[in-house]
Amino acid sequence: MRMTIIVIYVIICLSLIATVLLQSGKSAGLSGAIAGGGQALFGKKKGLDDLFGKISTGLAVAFMLTAILLNLL
Repeated sequence: MRMTIIVIYVIICLSLIATVLLQSGKSAGLSGAIAGGGQALFGKKKGLDDLFGKISTGLAVAFMLTAILLNLL
């Protein structure tokens, strides 16, 4: 039982890392102004960022729950 939860925990950890890295950053400052112009020219996939945000939120909740479950076992 514990080994199964550990395997699920590792899969959730790797998935959470991947989704966070796939999200686009919130640009600020001078570099954001320059990059913002390029994004306006080529278009930005806002829907994809929202999807990755929701997926990462769900994975973060699952991460916390499995961490608590492993602690209780």
